[in-house]
Amino acid sequence: MKILIIGAGRIGSSVAESLVSEANDITVIDKDPANIGFLQSRFDLRGIVGDALSPQLLENASAGDTDMLIAVTGSDEMNLLCCLIARKVGHCHTIARVRNPIYSNELTFIKQQLGISMIINPEYAAATEISRILRFPSAIKIDPFAKGKVELLKFKVKPEFKLDGLSVMDIDSQFRCDVLIGGVERGDEVAIPDGKFVIKNGDMVSIIASPANSAEFFRKIGIQTNQVRNTLIVGGGTIAYYLAKLLAAMKIRVKIVEKDKARCEVLTELLDDALILNGDGTDRQLLLEEGLMTAEAFVTLTNMDEENVFLALYAKENSSAKLVTKVNRIAFDELISKLDLGSLIYPKYITADYILQYVRAMQNTIGSNVETLYHILDGRAEALEFVIREESEVTGIPLMNLNLKSNLLIGCINRSGNIKIARGQDCIQQGDTVIVLTSQKGLRDIRDILRK
Repeated sequence: MKILIIGAGRIGSSVAESLVSEANDITVIDKDPANIGFLQSRFDLRGIVGDALSPQLLENASAGDTDMLIAVTGSDEMNLLCCLIARKVGHCHTIARVRNPIYSNELTFIKQQLGISMIINPEYAAATEISRILRFPSAIKIDPFAKGKVELLKFKVKPEFKLDGLSVMDIDSQFRCDVLIGGVERGDEVAIPDGKFVIKNGDMVSIIASPANSAEFFRKIGIQTNQVRNTLIVGGGTIAYYLAKLLAAMKIRVKIVEKDKARCEVLTELLDDALILNGDGTDRQLLLEEGLMTAEAFVTLTNMDEENVFLALYAKENSSAKLVTKVNRIAFDELISKLDLGSLIYPKYITADYILQYVRAMQNTIGSNVETLYHILDGRAEALEFVIREESEVTGIPLMNLNLKSNLLIGCINRSGNIKIARGQDCIQQGDTVIVLTSQKGLRDIRDILRK
């Protein structure tokens, strides 16, 4: 697929990396030669330095026969205009990053009027992920499927859970909850486990289940399942604004610490249900005075990764709060992941997953469609939801009789809203949605689960 990306910043670079790895023909346009040079030094793609609003430049970039244009510059207006021009020039699919809260209530209208295929808001997407985690704070990460009827939840195995030394089959028979262990991270190793795989203390385990069944499982192993009642947020940017609105709807009390006075005044006008404090979030005394030691959740959303990391480390030593740490740059992501900073939020990864999901859906055959996609297990595996649109060689056959690829699990079947953890005797039927977990990258069709 020929894809033109406008903007080579954090989001654009992450999207380019994901799409290049799937053998797409990628061209990136950016005004900064350094950004283009960096991408070309790392990936097999075409880079053009210049203003994407120039019709001549778009013509040089072959916009007329491009399959998709993705506009992710720092300007919402430029992104929308680039998509509009691309639609006029080449009638391609278009994706625009739109971040400003002013547009948040008009996105459907904008899509319809401008003919944009997809609008993505990284800050709102990140805030939504954080709100899910604070609803179920014992989980490190929560990825929803089937419009929220199924969730993939990651948690860390602790000695008090009494799971150490138990195989996946043992856990299934002992706790008798309708959940499936779909992935395990152990140090630098990741696994899509079979029934004989043995769980150890310290493992990061991902389970797939309905919200009710996952809550039952967590209760049985002794994990608290209630949502937090209050949250202390450091950093009053766009993510904090969206998050405060979402938490208010969940009846969670919110306190935001922001050092820019003008921004505090804006937030005070926009957020009726949050307490806005003008102060330096790195002031340890201020954090203690504002209730860090009794906070049930502590979320660091400043624009500096270093501040977010050190604030989370400080909170870890002085509070039992659920920690959520935002990270923008990913040069040291492996090191950061070892610091045990609670739930790590990477806005650009979230955005890249949404866009990759849409691209996969465009590339599908008639038989099935990628409805949802997440990178899991430290980015080394994927969880995909397929809509089964017609019968094929995978339908009507017991799962135990399918010749599945290695390191692949069929996790769950959604049949007319009834959620069922997949077992060997179950069959996939036309009309189902099926959730697959695999370390085999690039699946686009449900038939790709089979060995050739």
